[in-house]
Amino acid sequence: MKTFLHVGCGPKGNGRPTRGFADPGWSELRLDIDEGVTPDIVGTMTDMAEVRDGSVDAIFSSHNIEHLYPHEVPKALSEFVRVLAPDGFVVVTCPDLQSIAALVAEDKLTEEAYLSPAGPISPLDMLYGYRPALAGGNLHMAHRTGFTQRVLTQALHEAGFTRVAMARRAAPFYDIWALATVSPLPEGAVRELVMQHFPE
Repeated sequence: MKTFLHVGCGPKGNGRPTRGFADPGWSELRLDIDEGVTPDIVGTMTDMAEVRDGSVDAIFSSHNIEHLYPHEVPKALSEFVRVLAPDGFVVVTCPDLQSIAALVAEDKLTEEAYLSPAGPISPLDMLYGYRPALAGGNLHMAHRTGFTQRVLTQALHEAGFTRVAMARRAAPFYDIWALATVSPLPEGAVRELVMQHFPE
């Protein structure tokens, strides 16, 4: 049984985050800053002291890294490297500032870009955090930094990841997907991981 660390897991029962992690050979270890979602570990990306060095085979982090301040990003990514096994990998997804900026340039800052289960999402929400959640007091949902494909690739390499595969999705997703490996896996192995864990 392999273990993936689900960073920023949210409430339990949302299903597995990727097709690959839905395989019964994977066990989920849930980490979140919010005690209310009853994670296995209450903690932050920048300090995962309860997770032992090299103890997980993979990490999934969806729309978390943009909540950090820019100076915290290297620490969080270094924590990812620390807790991953030598042949481990991370899947990170976050807003794509390039496609969002295109909407802002069209003066659509507060217009609906897409409809999420939580409600309409505007470029303003994608840039700074979902306004209804912030208004409700959930201030750790604020966005404090952002990424383009090039910037996220550079940050992952600087943290110690050796192979990085990226994908950008424009409307109606406006996101970036990255898969990064600790060891220099063969290109074919990285492609196989991408097929398992990136959206179709």
